[in-house]
Amino acid sequence: MRRCLGLFLPVVLPLGLLAQSAREPAELRQKLAVIQGRLGQVDQQLASLKKRRKGVLVDIQGISLQRDRAKAQVEGARLRQDQAQSEVQTIGREQTRIQAEVLQLRGDLRRQVRWMQALGPWGDLGFYATFRDLEAWLVRGRMLAWARLQERKRLDLIHRLQGELAAKEQALKEVLARLATEAREAAQLQAALRLQEDKLNSFLDGLQQDEAAQKQAQAELAEEAVQLERLLSGLLGKPRGEAFEAVVAFASLRGDLPQPVDGTLALGFGEHLHPRFHTRTMQSGLLIAAASGRSVAAVADGMVAFADYYQSYGPMVILDHGGGWFTLYTHLLGLSIAKGQVLRAGESVGVVGDTVDGPRLGFEIRHQAQPQDPQKWLKRKYR
Repeated sequence: MRRCLGLFLPVVLPLGLLAQSAREPAELRQKLAVIQGRLGQVDQQLASLKKRRKGVLVDIQGISLQRDRAKAQVEGARLRQDQAQSEVQTIGREQTRIQAEVLQLRGDLRRQVRWMQALGPWGDLGFYATFRDLEAWLVRGRMLAWARLQERKRLDLIHRLQGELAAKEQALKEVLARLATEAREAAQLQAALRLQEDKLNSFLDGLQQDEAAQKQAQAELAEEAVQLERLLSGLLGKPRGEAFEAVVAFASLRGDLPQPVDGTLALGFGEHLHPRFHTRTMQSGLLIAAASGRSVAAVADGMVAFADYYQSYGPMVILDHGGGWFTLYTHLLGLSIAKGQVLRAGESVGVVGDTVDGPRLGFEIRHQAQPQDPQKWLKRKYR
C-alpha cells in the first residue's frame, strides 16, 4: 500500500496508447456527433425503404444500408477509443503535475523543519542582559510562529494534493476499464461489418448469375426513371409565384459550370452495359467517384425544389434554376438542406454518400424533365 506522502507510482499504459497521440477532445466530440448523425440518416433511409414495394433494388439497397450502418458503428467505436485514450493521457499529465507539486512541497517542508530544529524548541532562549536582546528574542519567536503556520499550510496542501492524486488514479482505472470495453465492442462491430460486407457481395455475386433477377432489376430501374420524369414534370407545373427566377439565365452557362465535386468519372452519360445486370441501360447523368463525405456544391444559383430520400437514388436534392432547368444531386450522405431554400453557386447541397460500388455522386442536368449530357455544360470535364 502506498503511504500518504509516498511517491506516485505511474500506471503502465498499453504500448498502443503511448505510440498514438490523442486527438483534441473537441474534435472527437464533433466527429462522434457526425457519426450519430450518419446513423440517424441511415435509420431514416431504412424506414423509408420499408414503404417501398419489394424488389431486387430494394433488397440491394437494404443490405447496402445495413452495411453502411455497421461501418458508421465501427467508426464510432474507434472514435470512442480515441476519446478514452485522450482521457488517459490527460489524466497522466495531471498526475505528473500533482506529483511534481507534492515533491516540491515536501522538499520545502524538510528545509523548514531543519531550520526550526536548529533554533531549538524555545528559539535559543537564555539570559538577556539588555532590552535589545529580549526584543530580538521576541522577533525570533514571531518568526517561529509564522514558520509553524506555513508548515501547517504546506501539510494541508500536501494532503489535499494526495487526495486529488488518489482521485486521478481511480479515474484512470475507470477510463482504462472503459477502454478495454470499447476495444471488445470495436472488435465485435468489425466482425459484424465483415458479415454485412460478405452478405452484400454474396447477394451481388448471386445476382450476376440469376438472369431472371437481372431482368427484374432492369425493369425496376426503367420504372424509377419514368417516375423521376413524372416528379420533374410535376415540379414544372407549380404556380409561377413559386418559381425561381435566376439573375443569370441557366442556359447561358453552358460550358461554363463548375464541377459539383472533385472526383473522377465512374460512369458517363448515355447508354451503357450495366456492370451487374448485363443489360443495356440509359445513364441520364454522370456518376462521379469521389471521397465519401466530400462536400458537393451547387453549380449555379437555384432553389431547392426537392430534398428527400428517393428510391434507389438515395438522398436526392433537385435545384430549380428557372426556365425549366434543373440539376439533380443523388446518392448524397443524408440531407442537410430543405425544400424552398435558395442556394448560390458554390454553396453546399450535401456530401458524397456510399453506393454498392463505393462513394459516388450522381449528377444530372435536366430541361423540361429531359436529361442533358453534363459534360457539355462543365468548364472542366471529368476524366
